Amino acid sequence: MTTTSAPARRAAPQDARPERARGADRSAGRKRSSAIIVTAVLVVVALYFLVPVYWVVVASTKSTQDLFSTNGFVFSGHFALWDNLAKVLSYDDGIFLQWFLNSVIYAGVGALLATYLAAAGGYALAKYEFRGRNAVFGTILGGVLVPGTATALPLFLLFSQLGLANSYWSVLIPSLVSPFGLFLCRIYAQATVDTALIEAARIDGAGELRIFHTIGLKVLTPALVTVFLFQLVGIWNNYFLPLVMLSDSRLYPITLGLNNWLSQVDRLPEFYELTTGGVLLSIIPLAIAMIVLQRFWRGGLTEGAVK
Repeated sequence: MTTTSAPARRAAPQDARPERARGADRSAGRKRSSAIIVTAVLVVVALYFLVPVYWVVVASTKSTQDLFSTNGFVFSGHFALWDNLAKVLSYDDGIFLQWFLNSVIYAGVGALLATYLAAAGGYALAKYEFRGRNAVFGTILGGVLVPGTATALPLFLLFSQLGLANSYWSVLIPSLVSPFGLFLCRIYAQATVDTALIEAARIDGAGELRIFHTIGLKVLTPALVTVFLFQLVGIWNNYFLPLVMLSDSRLYPITLGLNNWLSQVDRLPEFYELTTGGVLLSIIPLAIAMIVLQRFWRGGLTEGAVK
């Protein structure tokens, strides 16, 4: 019968420690590799979104001649940004300012009202029991799958019969409906709005509207910011619906107006300067909205993390 000597038994733990260390090194190596891959993917995605913005900034500083004679990603010797912007704001009696105001009305008012309606509908579907609730939610999910371009022509025929075509209402009213926003608010309200808190407010004598406005909207703030930004960007960049609904150029949003300028560059090359300058001005409100509202996302992500 063979027995293990004391020195051999004492050496066993010493042999195991390097194995654990090698395992820890392999785990750390895998984590570093994953971090490098994730960082590389994020860099590619960031470049995908930022390179077009950079090109617009560079192009808006050039004259039409420099735009085609120099590299599109390199600034030219002649800095014509302020001249281009002055032309944009003064062309055709300041028609761009009218388009800008129209976009603010369509996107600002439409996104605000659409967010409120989505919050009210999502809160009701999440916190009230009524017959047909699941059917309503299923219909909303179906609405998420329907592209806006598929409903543009039926909406035009409907608004034409109502006498609202070629008006602000023809673009504003369809913008008030956000199936995705309602879906998101319903899911978020179901997960974050405490039913016990609602019952406590009812015991204190608060009405349902007051509970929604003082408790529901406050808890739903991160979701509301998301819905508002989605609607704002979607309405601001919407092209097809205004194209179908509007025939008066004074009612155009920025997207339709800039496309109108772009369609004339073959005949009048100076419209390149107007188009690039107008595109630069058109992205400023969206950038400001993203910078101002992102703090609400951070607040929503950390809410409840500290007791």
